[in-house]
Amino acid sequence: MKHFLTLKDFTKKEILEIIETALQIKRELKTGYYNSELKNKTLAMIFEKSSTRTRVSFETGMFQLGGHALFLSNRDIHLGRGEPVKDTARVISSMCDMVMIRTFKHSMIEEFASYSKVPVINGLTDSYHPVQLLADYMTMIEYGINENAIVAYVGDGNNMTNSWMILAAKLGFELRIATPKGYEVESEVLADALKIAKESGAIITVTNDPKEAVHGATIVTTDTWASMGQEDEKEQRIKDFKGFMVDDLMMCLAKKDAKFLHCLPAYRGQEVSESVLEGHAKIVFDEAENRLHAQKGLMVWLNKQR
Repeated sequence: MKHFLTLKDFTKKEILEIIETALQIKRELKTGYYNSELKNKTLAMIFEKSSTRTRVSFETGMFQLGGHALFLSNRDIHLGRGEPVKDTARVISSMCDMVMIRTFKHSMIEEFASYSKVPVINGLTDSYHPVQLLADYMTMIEYGINENAIVAYVGDGNNMTNSWMILAAKLGFELRIATPKGYEVESEVLADALKIAKESGAIITVTNDPKEAVHGATIVTTDTWASMGQEDEKEQRIKDFKGFMVDDLMMCLAKKDAKFLHCLPAYRGQEVSESVLEGHAKIVFDEAENRLHAQKGLMVWLNKQR
């Protein structure tokens, strides 16, 4: 049995297997065929952080695979209201076939997984967002940009940058990260990624200059400057991130046919301009849809490992 907590726990072969499974399921769905590999299976979805895409994609995905998903917020269960994580894990995993958790502290999901009898999926923590990266790389494959990709990430050194570093290190492509001073990537995660990159041949660089990162890139991506739980920092962050908005001038520094990705929600006029987002709307919303397909591929793959 495997959990899906970070991409660090998976080989390149396994990551590509999951994405190929997702691509196959998507192709089948587009022809009207519904894969029912998770018939009569139940997914418990624990949300300490709310989300549009995570809830809709997992719940719809489980339904389309023939199973059932349970939405569980802090108001619905005792987790966070006195019951230890390990007790909740034991109970839920004795009744359900898989668990997805979207929470704040990564240590919480690690503890839950250590007591769970069934696979646990990280739907997002403050440290990592691996399901989003599955969808992102799946989208890159569909647009033919996976080979010799140069990805430029412009913005906050957050869970998305952490996940991009691990994905690049595992798959062996070039990643350039540009953050404002004081918002750099986590040193421990960077060290882990660079260690993995020595084996894969990946190139990972960090800078405080967004133009340097974007120059010649094939993919430019970003994320909101103030994530959930950082609302009180929003005004200060807007000041600190001046010059980091991905606009038409910045995109002109990338390759002529470069694509823009965004995990959404997007705040136009902050991390991305209206013209860039709308100019790349097809790939951005294909990327959003691929959360559904990537997570279906992941759940089917995890179920087969049991």
